[in-house]
Formats: sequence, C-alpha cells, structure tokens
Amino acid sequence: MNMTNTSSRVGLDSSLSETVARTLQDYLDTLGDHEASNIYRLVLDEVERPMLEIMMRYTHGNQSKAAQCMGINRATLRTKLKRHNLL
Repeated sequence: MNMTNTSSRVGLDSSLSETVARTLQDYLDTLGDHEASNIYRLVLDEVERPMLEIMMRYTHGNQSKAAQCMGINRATLRTKLKRHNLL
C-alpha cells in the first residue's frame, strides 16, 4: 500500500471511530435514567447489518469475494448473513 492510500485509510478509520463514539454517546445521553443493557450486541448489530448489505451489493452477491474483502471466512459470512436475515 502506498503512502497516499495509508493516509487515506487512517483518516477513514478515524472518521468511522469518531462517528461510532459520537453516536454511542448520543444514544447513552438519550437514555437518561434508564439503564443501558446489551450495548455491545446493539452496536455490533447496527454496524454489521449495513456492512453485510453493502459488501454483498459490492460483490454482486458473491459470498466468497465478500468474505475475502471483509477478512473473514465464507462460513462465518454465511452465519452472519443468516443472523441478520440476509440469506
């Protein structure tokens, strides 16, 4: 990866991280006196489903290619697609 791509990637990662942090803080702020629960699963589900949808569109439904792009194996991808009713 050349320096330009590395710089762009760091900016993207930072932006995504900041967006998640801001959104999570906003969510917690809206809870008020209500207790937060299952936050980990909530965040993963909220991020994972759109990522799966976009990656499947990006790869034109090719599960092997989507799994490779995501850095997971195809069986894991299929499990995640089923979990989110995308298969």
